[in-house]
Amino acid sequence: MRKNLVGRVLLTAGLALVPWLAVLWATLPASYSAQRWRVAWVGFDALEIAGLLTSALLVRRGDRRAPLATVATAVLLLVDAWFDVMTAGGDVVMSLVVACTLELPLAALCAVAALRPPVVASARTAPVRRAAVHV
Repeated sequence: MRKNLVGRVLLTAGLALVPWLAVLWATLPASYSAQRWRVAWVGFDALEIAGLLTSALLVRRGDRRAPLATVATAVLLLVDAWFDVMTAGGDVVMSLVVACTLELPLAALCAVAALRPPVVASARTAPVRRAAVHV
């Protein structure tokens, strides 16, 4: 029952946001001078670094949580590429180069890592070590 309720709430929220897109498109200015721009981008890139390092650690350890970290990191990288290109202004070519050579390939790598979860030995599948018997 709970899964069904969560699914309905998420579906309703997703559908309710569709008309909101039209409102945003009609009302947002074409450009905007943002406050704390540097802090926002440095903070966002710090989250990407944390995601990449956490993903690397969990993947290397074969941790079951690795897919969660790699999916989150992939999303951060995709969002970064999108906003870098969309807010680039005159530097759009450089933003596209960075997106296509760094952010999008790393996002793809993270997605592949998430889809191929690590094989973790369980108690049932782990080899049994037998004690040496001396006769």
